[in-house]
Amino acid sequence: MARRAFFSFHFERDSWRASQVRQMGIIEGNPPCSDNEWEQVKRGGDGAIKAWIDGQLDGKSCAVVLVGSETATRPWVTYEIESAWNSGKGVFGIRIHNLKDRNGAQAIAGGNPFDNLHFTQQPTKLLSSVAALHYPPYADSRDVYAHIHDNLEQWIEDALKLRANFTL
Repeated sequence: MARRAFFSFHFERDSWRASQVRQMGIIEGNPPCSDNEWEQVKRGGDGAIKAWIDGQLDGKSCAVVLVGSETATRPWVTYEIESAWNSGKGVFGIRIHNLKDRNGAQAIAGGNPFDNLHFTQQPTKLLSSVAALHYPPYADSRDVYAHIHDNLEQWIEDALKLRANFTL
């Protein structure tokens, strides 16, 4: 059964890296948003951005957070993670900083975006204690890509199982 995933990432910094993962053809994802479309959504203010994100999450089974060097600091990524988790979707992350960008450059690893979210019922417990953040064990971009390609489907299934069985 083909899973449908929402991809969360820092648009300006990591869209090139994210497109590599989104175009692997392993899962059905949300269609890429062009620079112009995203600028138009942003012009509508916070309400328009939230509505757009919620619409993109609708019908998806999982949120895949593509973690670059600045992803953890992005408020809309935090909103996407929180919305996905609170609506019962599987949530996990993949470090993509070692994938090359359009200029052939890699980046440094950033923080864990799941460290920014606490459970309402247990305010001292972080989502990072439950949601997986996968770190491909390679420095070469081609090896990182292959590792993500070979494991993405299983990571989604693992996240869905975890979410289905999760209770505080």
